[in-house]
Amino acid sequence: MKNYKNYFLTSESVTKGHPDKVADLISDSILDEYLRKDKNSRVAVETMLSNGKVTVAGQVSSNGQVDIEKVVRDTLKKVGYDDAENSMDYSKCKIEINITKQSEDIALGVDDGGAGDQGIIFGYATDETEEYMPYPIILAHKLSKKIDEVRENNILPYLKSDGKVQVTVEYVNDMPIRIDTILISVQHSKEVELIQLQKEILENVILETVDPEMLDIETKFYINPTGRFVIGGAIADTGLTGRKIIVDTYGGIARHGGGAFSGKDGTKVDRSGAYMLRHIAKNVVANGLARRCEIQMSYGIGINKPISLYIDCFGTNRIAEGLIIKLIKERFDLTPQGIINYLKLKEPIYSKTTNYGHFGRKGFAWEELIQI
Repeated sequence: MKNYKNYFLTSESVTKGHPDKVADLISDSILDEYLRKDKNSRVAVETMLSNGKVTVAGQVSSNGQVDIEKVVRDTLKKVGYDDAENSMDYSKCKIEINITKQSEDIALGVDDGGAGDQGIIFGYATDETEEYMPYPIILAHKLSKKIDEVRENNILPYLKSDGKVQVTVEYVNDMPIRIDTILISVQHSKEVELIQLQKEILENVILETVDPEMLDIETKFYINPTGRFVIGGAIADTGLTGRKIIVDTYGGIARHGGGAFSGKDGTKVDRSGAYMLRHIAKNVVANGLARRCEIQMSYGIGINKPISLYIDCFGTNRIAEGLIIKLIKERFDLTPQGIINYLKLKEPIYSKTTNYGHFGRKGFAWEELIQI
């Protein structure tokens, strides 16, 4: 068959208690608290957690005052870090805070409406799912969320908060046709038997989440393949803000500019610009201009307009890509301040973005459908 393409794509997601995601959530929760006190706060906060200690560092310029230690402990408690032996104890862990003000040199450019740094950013959308996202990453996120739900609702009370999901999907002619592999590793109490955990994860997580038409006799399931996952969280691994940028975006299916999201306010274009390009790419596809769309922009520090704008529709566009770029430039204000105003990025919304991907979920301005 001419032009026949057959390939496999894999994406991963993680649960709320994965240490990198806990670090992201702490950073985003701190950002939200500053924005509640002062909508013009400038925040760039990083978090690291390991072996009973949390370190928060970064730059903040704000008229508001935030009890950072309280935010850290409340966040750790929320994600189930209550076990010093197997993850971390929110009430007993050490917390180190090292916050300084934003550099005045950077502020010079941002105060005039320019970008807070140089950077390249990407946005992507595809019509292969109703979320306009690649199927592997959307399914991985749904499985991660389901693991958290069955733990939090005590359906599987022996589960702990750390966990990872990986999904491999077979494609034919750029469309997903079947699930080849689902890999789940989830932290658990030491009392549960592996056979019970595997059976109940299959029944209560996988089969409750996955479209059965995407499964077949050759689909492979790997559940806790090492046989044991008792010690997890920040005891087993160091958590760091910004280390799950592929989980946060398109699961490796589309390009990534390299900038992390969590802990950064809207003046940081590697976050706000990526949100805007996702919005534009999604609406290019939703408006029928293309079936797949990837957009790249670049910015320079202190410069208020993009240095470059590029689009690739992978041959699926119904009008010339040059015309789509023209429509984008006419329709959208791509200055940093224009993006902040359009997407309402001074609101304390960021802790809601942390888990299960920043894209493909309802409730965010950049996911709204409009007419271009």
